[in-house]
Amino acid sequence: MSRIDLQTAIDSIRPVDSAKLAAVQQRIDSQAKPQGALGRLEEFARRFVAITGRDEIRAKRVFTFAGDHGVTEEGVSAFPREVTPQMVFNFLEGGASINALARQVGAAVNVVDMGVDHEFAPAEGLILRKVGRGTANFAKGPAMSRADAVRSLEVGIEMAALCREQGVDLAGTGDMGIGNTTPSAAIAACMTGHTVAEVTFRGTGIDDAALVNKIRVIETGLALNAPDPKDPVDVLAKIGGFEIGGIAGLVLGCAAFGIPVVVDGFISTAGALIASELHPNVRDYIFAAHQSVEIGHGAMLAKIGQRPILDLDMRLGEGTGGALAMGLIEAALRALREVKTFDDAGVTPGSEQ
Repeated sequence: MSRIDLQTAIDSIRPVDSAKLAAVQQRIDSQAKPQGALGRLEEFARRFVAITGRDEIRAKRVFTFAGDHGVTEEGVSAFPREVTPQMVFNFLEGGASINALARQVGAAVNVVDMGVDHEFAPAEGLILRKVGRGTANFAKGPAMSRADAVRSLEVGIEMAALCREQGVDLAGTGDMGIGNTTPSAAIAACMTGHTVAEVTFRGTGIDDAALVNKIRVIETGLALNAPDPKDPVDVLAKIGGFEIGGIAGLVLGCAAFGIPVVVDGFISTAGALIASELHPNVRDYIFAAHQSVEIGHGAMLAKIGQRPILDLDMRLGEGTGGALAMGLIEAALRALREVKTFDDAGVTPGSEQ
């Protein structure tokens, strides 16, 4: 796989050409239907074609980045840390929710070990890029070094390069890591200006007392580490996670290589927010998959300037919402290719119902 460093990727990002967007919309407007009648499907088709120059998807792939978190020792999750490697094995065996939904839309799934506290043997579908065996507890100090934050970002960029090399036209983000709603909420609070209480929710289903504790832990970590919201790498290093860094790198790399990327839910959007703060044009390449039940998700989407495709009360992660959204993007492209123009259909504009 190709390697590209962080700064080179950032320097490669360009805005999506507005003339290309307009040309695709002109094509859509010539189709035998009222203008705008397919709503946001027209937006999906317009953006995908303007980014890629293609009106059909050759291959779709979801990258589920996995990592453990030292902050779990503070009692912020309803599940033990041992669940992370157990779920990785389930992904590899094809028995998880992301596997089922990815099969439904014809997407491949790769699991990227960014920092699971377990040594995996090589396996089909598994990409071993461990930065460390879990982050440190950010309630007691930085989650990782700045060098490890950069490394995690560059692993994600490497996954985007893999997409370019293998003809993947649509990438998706996913995550697995017990406790990772805690660093995600910390990132949301740091980078959106909202209070911790406004962006922190129940994650795996913690009770009221545990939620109060989770908010306290995040507030402690933010006060202790003082991450600089104007320096996204500093934020990632001090309060983030290895898998969040991998997601951020994938999103950044997709923008650098001209690949649309479907961003899943709360944890994935924390990564996308870091990527978008590294370069403002990153957001041009993002499709926000869905609105998570996690209360901080909307604040991050607003900061990135994204409107979610779906709202299904989901809060699983793994890339599940992203897989579903991929199906709608593909449907939009089918409509673009197959709906006849007024001339081809022999329809007089204004006569259709």
